[in-house]
Parts: sequence; structure tokens; C-alpha cells
Amino acid sequence: MTLLPSGIAYSQVKKDTVAKENKIEEVVVIGYGTQKKEAVTGSVASLSGSAIKEVPSANITEAIQGRLPGVDIGRTSTKPGAVQQIRIRGERSLTGSNDPLIVLDGIPFVGSLGDISPSDIKTLDVLKDASATAIYGSRGANGVIIITTNRGGKGQRPRFSYNAYTGFQTLFSKYPIMDGPKLAKLRADANLFTNGPDEVNGTDTDWQDQYYGVGLMMNHDVAVTGGTEKGGYNFGVAYFQQNGVVPLQKYKRLSIRGALDQEINSWLKVGFSTNSNFSVNDFNGVSGAPVLGYSPLVSPYLADGSPRLRTTFANVDQTALQTRSILEGLGDAYADRTNAFSSYNNLYGEIKIPGVEGLKYRLNVGLTYRNSNSGYYLGTGALNYQAATLSSASISNSLTTQWVLENLLTYDRSFGKHKISATALYSAEQTRFNSSSIAARDVPIDAFQYFNLGHAQGEITIDPNNQGYWRRGLMSFMGRAMYQYDNRYMLTATVRSDGASVLAKGHQWHTYPAVSIGWNVANESFLRDSKYINMLKLRAGFGQTSNQAIAPYTTFGSLSTTPYNFGGTNVIGNYVSSAPNASLGWEFSKTWNYGLDFSIFNKRITGTVEYYVTNTEKLLLSKGLPASSGLGSVTENVGASQNKGLEISLNAVVIDNPDGFSWEVGGNLSANRNKITALASGMDRNVNNLWFVGYNINALYDYQYIGLWQQGDPYLNILEPQVGAAPGMIKVLYTGEYNADGSPKRAINEADRQIINTNPDFIGGFNTRLAYKNIDLSIVGAFQKGGVLISSIYGSAGYLNRLTGRGNNVDVDYWTEENPDVRYPKPGGLLSGDNPKYASTLALFDASFVKIRTITLGYNFNKNVLENLGVSNLRLYVTVQNPFVFGSPYYRHSGMDPEPNSRGNENQAVNSYKANQLIIGTNNPSTRNYMMGLNLTF
Repeated sequence: MTLLPSGIAYSQVKKDTVAKENKIEEVVVIGYGTQKKEAVTGSVASLSGSAIKEVPSANITEAIQGRLPGVDIGRTSTKPGAVQQIRIRGERSLTGSNDPLIVLDGIPFVGSLGDISPSDIKTLDVLKDASATAIYGSRGANGVIIITTNRGGKGQRPRFSYNAYTGFQTLFSKYPIMDGPKLAKLRADANLFTNGPDEVNGTDTDWQDQYYGVGLMMNHDVAVTGGTEKGGYNFGVAYFQQNGVVPLQKYKRLSIRGALDQEINSWLKVGFSTNSNFSVNDFNGVSGAPVLGYSPLVSPYLADGSPRLRTTFANVDQTALQTRSILEGLGDAYADRTNAFSSYNNLYGEIKIPGVEGLKYRLNVGLTYRNSNSGYYLGTGALNYQAATLSSASISNSLTTQWVLENLLTYDRSFGKHKISATALYSAEQTRFNSSSIAARDVPIDAFQYFNLGHAQGEITIDPNNQGYWRRGLMSFMGRAMYQYDNRYMLTATVRSDGASVLAKGHQWHTYPAVSIGWNVANESFLRDSKYINMLKLRAGFGQTSNQAIAPYTTFGSLSTTPYNFGGTNVIGNYVSSAPNASLGWEFSKTWNYGLDFSIFNKRITGTVEYYVTNTEKLLLSKGLPASSGLGSVTENVGASQNKGLEISLNAVVIDNPDGFSWEVGGNLSANRNKITALASGMDRNVNNLWFVGYNINALYDYQYIGLWQQGDPYLNILEPQVGAAPGMIKVLYTGEYNADGSPKRAINEADRQIINTNPDFIGGFNTRLAYKNIDLSIVGAFQKGGVLISSIYGSAGYLNRLTGRGNNVDVDYWTEENPDVRYPKPGGLLSGDNPKYASTLALFDASFVKIRTITLGYNFNKNVLENLGVSNLRLYVTVQNPFVFGSPYYRHSGMDPEPNSRGNENQAVNSYKANQLIIGTNNPSTRNYMMGLNLTF
């Protein structure tokens, strides 16, 4: 996809050039080749490099969020350098990976999208259905993201480019925590805790002001592109740095990239591309979670004006305080750093087979090296209530290496109205990983930190559970044939056979097919001369893919260790923690896909409508075993899931006047219905893992909040017979039977818990661009309708809504006799552990929102003026990211960003949610970013 119709409005050259560009064919990357967009029969969504640059960001995921139908990018964190969660057409596997395959310049990529500079991307194509992804086999079971980077062209004169931006981050909003007077009143209403020795009514400390700050960021990217008579080159270097709003957090990344293509003679071509980066991530483990619970009744300073380092809340909780000034003042007494080096290298050689026109052989070699070194140190008494606590330190290292060999034979030939394209592949790859970790206590001086743990005076620990090694391999054969007749009828057929080392002997190989057809209706005689319809294509496809995303050696079972006292001797014992399975095989997905592509009114309006159904069978699932077996679980091929959905995308050039005003709009909508269709042993539910047949993979299992018990409500003593039940406590749905007089027959119990679907009704995005002469304005947004948003700060998992006064509380309107018509229960009421009974139900909100992600205002300097300076392009712009939210019940309730910022198992006092379930928690808060930048080319 070298030029989109929408790209025409970006042009500032003469009208005749614009008209010429309009005739350029759109091309998409389909894996091991390219194809005209009008000839594609599978499901492929594309985004150009210029569109990605509309959203200045360090990570590609931020730039493509909401831009591609069927691609859902969930925010796992706002920490500098954080990697986001990508799902293409939902989740299929319950315990295996649901991450898509990333292909960089033709070679499978084991890094993250954060390792690729957005400035270097030429196109990004997403393969979504099985007929499109089958060419990548089992690696493409969850979809494929193909990234093509910039390369030089033959005969191209050298071109220098410099892209840069700088800016700052502020909090989108503070967490809605109580101030001093509100906490004092809550404590009085709850009547459970009294002030600690440092707490004084009338004091009102905003600990978030003492903790969060302004984060700075900058990015510089320099590249030179050109070509010779027989080749092209592209080399560049990029530097990115971001300081977080959380104290001490900083992320730095230096990237070096290069690409070279060279024709040796008329039949031999060679080339390579390399992408290496070095990153430093400081204090990624720092969390603001404890700060939110600090009492505002405590002053951050002692009577002499020095910082208060430790305090006690409510005469119960002793804690060391963490403010920005305290953390920054620790110096050598605190260290938390991860250094990572990655190098991704692709080499190729391509030969035109003599005597057979259109026949080529290509060898691709991919070599990957990733190394990570982490160190942590905390000095004596630092950030601990006990000033004499011994210092501690740890180091960990990991190394990942991968090689890929691909042998490709391709044949492309046209015979009159017939066009044939065939591809044959033999490939092999191997990935190796090993890691180690060591910890120590009582390092004698802070200056040593974690650099030489041999100096530690205390215990040195090498935990077997923190050491690792694995190796996995994949071997594949593939054949694909594409046929076109008269540019009207298209057929694509693919057969792939994969052998995976991680599966059991005798079950490692599987061959699966894919086929898709297309009909270019607009090229038929009855529409060929239409003044309004430029393209109208119908598509249908079926294919099977497979998934082998389990840990290596799962088929062998596993051993774990445990300490044991054998008489007077301390020993480490081994026990079998999971059983072997000599018949463990592939997890399969079968997909039907139907599509309609259209372009009308001289390509002013283009769009796609797709419907798909994916059934996944023989899920790789951990099955619990009876206690009598002496084993915890075994991984088997059991269970099934389904994803089906509708995707719509639409783009329009409303006004197209390169010398005046231009206006483009675009949008997409995706509705995916995910459900589990079978579980192990015919069960219809697995409560421990929150899996329920007929419900989505991320379903919840909880009581249903219906309000609060009020004075005079009947049946309180029947439904909640326990001591302490009273008006003001949470009222949940009763699902049992009733007596003849209308009274319930029993008390609320486990049978009243409900299965709660969490997936949204639909998600989507929109974008618009307005330009007048040299000025342009771009807006990118996203929306979601329905679904369940989990906010742990309002529930029981985060301990910020205990309503007891023990620590600070999220600012809620709670029940009193004078204020009964509210959402939150009476302080000090009936408790379950440390929280109000049924408090987990308070964490659930309607997840709907409409959000403006990015607004960019740019100015392009006049080319006539620039030519006199030897400059071909100069653009200045300002951008604000995450500026506005509309239509969000959660935003109206809390003032916070309705998008998640944490994984479900992070920073939780109560482990209630799964790691892949994204929630709003106490991880780094959402930010609003302000940037200014320039693009320079000469």
C-alpha cells in the first residue's frame, strides 16, 4: 500500500500530479509477497506510514490504536516503555498465547512493537482471517501484523530526513481520593478506628501532589535514503527518552537501523536489513499504589521542617512514606534498572531462474539476539518502617537467540487474461532462552548496590524457581497458488504443514488447508463503465490454523521444589507438580470469512464490510487432577471456544482541493462475540479459573449489585441473617425460590452469584483531516459501547474502598440515615474480611466511552521557498494526546480516564482478576500529553 486515495489530499504539488497519483495501484503485503488490493481475497487491513506518523509516539501500538477494524489494543500500563496487549478478532485460547505474530521485513519477529521506530515504517498490514494467515502456519493462529520498513530505490538521489518531537505529560486526572476533612468524617461515621499519633484533624495533605509530577519526553530520528544504479539503501538512528509522572521512572532507547538492496547482475539480488536497539528502563517497579492509601491527616513534614519518613495510620498500619522528594533523596540507597540490547537481522539472496520467466528462488535468513540485565538494590532501612532493616539486592539476566531459515520458490506470470502466482516454502527456526537470578541481603555499603553481590554479609539466595532454560523449534512446508482471470475472478489456495518441537512425539506434525475466492463485480461488463462504482468486490474464504503456544517440555510434566526439615537438616525436596502427557497435540481454529470491498464516486468513498466465524477446538488447557493422584494438573487438548463478528470500515474524501480546502474522514467499527463452547470432562463451568460455557473467556463470577438495604425494607433478616446486617449494607440479587407469602425461602448464598459477560457490544475508531493550503488539522479518536469496566479502586481488591477509616478511601458518597439514596454502603457496616460485604460488586461499571486520542495542528512551509534553501519538505506541528472523553459513565462518576491502566493481577491486595484481564488499578495513572515537533527532508 504505497498510496491511499486519502493521501492525495496531503499533496501540495500541482493538480496534474495529483491526478496522476490517483491512478497508482494500491498494493498490500500479504506475506511472502504483495498483491494489488483489488485482487486480495483474504481479510487484510492496512495503514500507511504517513497515517502512523499522525500520532507521534514511541510505540507503534499507540499510533494504530482504534485505526484498524478487528484490532483491539488494550493498555496494560502508562509506564515509560510499556508494551500493550494486542488482540485480533478476540481471544481464542484459554491458557495459550493470544498474541499475534509480528513479521518485520519478511521475517518473524520475536521482539515487541516497542522495538521498532514508528518513523521507519512504510506500511503496516494486518492479516486477520485464516485464508490470509495460513501462509504463516501455527505462528499466525492469532493474526499477523506485517511491518515493512523504508528502503531506498534504484537511482534515487540521497535524501536526508530528520523527525523530532519534544513534550511533557501531566496527569489526566488525580485518583479521586478523600481529603482530610472527608476522611475524618468517614472515620467518625465508621467508629472503628481512631487517629494515629501523627494524624491531626484539620490537616489536609494531598499526597498525590507530593508524589506525581510532570513527565518530559523527546524523540530524535535521523535517516538517509538513496540508491545507486543497481541498488538502494536506508540507514538511520533514533533516540527516545521519557521521564514518567511517577518519581524516578525513566526510559531511554537508542535505535540503529539499516537496509541495503543490491543487484549483483541481471539474475542475482542480495540485501539485508538490521534493527538494533539498546534501552535503559529505570525504576519500572516503583508504584504509586501505597501513596493513595496515605492518611491526609498526616503532615509530610516534622516539626523542624524535615521530611517525615515513617508514620502510623489509625493506630494500626505502620508504613514508610514515599514522596517524590524522599525517593529522589535516596541516592545510592535505591536502584532499579533494566538494560536491554536487541538486534534483529534479516539477510536475503534472490535468484531469477534462467530459462523460466517469472520463476525466482529466495533465501531468507533471520538472526535475533536479545539480552536483558536487571539489578535492584534497597539500602538499610530505606522505604521500610523499621530503620534497621537490612539492605537487599538482586540481579537477573536473560538471553534469547533465534535463527530462521526460509527457502522460497515463487512463480509469477501472466498469460493474456490469466495471471498465476505461486509460492513454495521450506523453513526451519529455533529459539533458545535462558535466564538466571540471584539475591542477597546485607550489602555493606550503598555504593556497591547490586554490582557485586559477593560482598554481601548476609544470606545469598539462588532460588531454583527463578532460573530458566528452554529451547523450541518449528519446521514447515507451505504451498500457495493465486489465480486471476481477467481481473474479475480470483482464487487463492494454501496448504501448510508444521512440525512443532513442544508437542508430543507422534503429534508434532499437522497439515491444514485454506482457500478463498473473490469476484470483482465492478469489472464485469454491466458495471465496467459505471460513473459511480469504481470497485465492488465480493470475497469468501475458509481456512484452518493451529496453535502450539505452550511452554516447552509441557509434555514431560514438571517438577517443583520445596524446603523441608529432615530431622535436624534443612533440605530442598522435589515433587511432581504437573503430569506428563504423551499425546498432547495441536489446538485448532477453523474460520469462515465473508467480505465486501467497495469504492465509489471516483474513489472518494471507500469501505469494507466483513463477517467471520472462528471455532477453536482441542484447546491446550490445564486440567485439574484429583488430590488422590498426588498431582496438581495436566495439560490436555480439551475444550473449545468461538469468535464471530462483524467489521465495518469507511473512508471518504469529502472535499479534495490541493490548492485550497481539503477534508477527509474515516471510521471503523468492530463487534466480536466471544464465548467458551466446551470445557474439560464435559463441565459447563470452572469457577476457579472463571471459565463458563456459553460466556466469554474474560467473564466474571460475582453477585449482582441492585442497591443498598434501606430502613423498612422487608426480608433483610431472611436474606442476610448474620449478625451485623443492617440498613445501609449492599443489597444483591436473590435468585432462589419464594414462599407463598412472597418471602424468600433462604438466605443469600453462593447460588446467587452471577456469570457476567465483560466484552463490549462494539468498539471502533474515527479520524478526520482538514487542510487549507499549508495548514492541516488531524483528529484521531476511539469509542466503545457496552462491556464491563473493572475499577479495582472502587471494589475490594485494591483496599481503597474499605469504608472503615483504617486508611484513606476513594471519595464516594456513602450511606447515612440522612443520605440513603446513594451507591456506596454505610461506613463500618457488615464486613467480609477488610471490606464491606459484597464490595467486589462496586468495582463494575459500564465501559462505554467516546474518546479523542490525538489532535494535531501542522504547518507545511511553502515548497517554492524551501527549494531555494535546498530543502524539499519542512513541517512543524503541535499535538495533544488524550485530551477529551465523552459519553463515559465511569468518567462522569470518577473524573478518570475510562481506559484500563493495569493488568488484573497487579497491585492488588486481594487476587481477584486474571493477568490478561485489563482493569483500572493503581498502576501508573493515565496521562495527557502535549508535544511539538518537526519533519525535515532535504
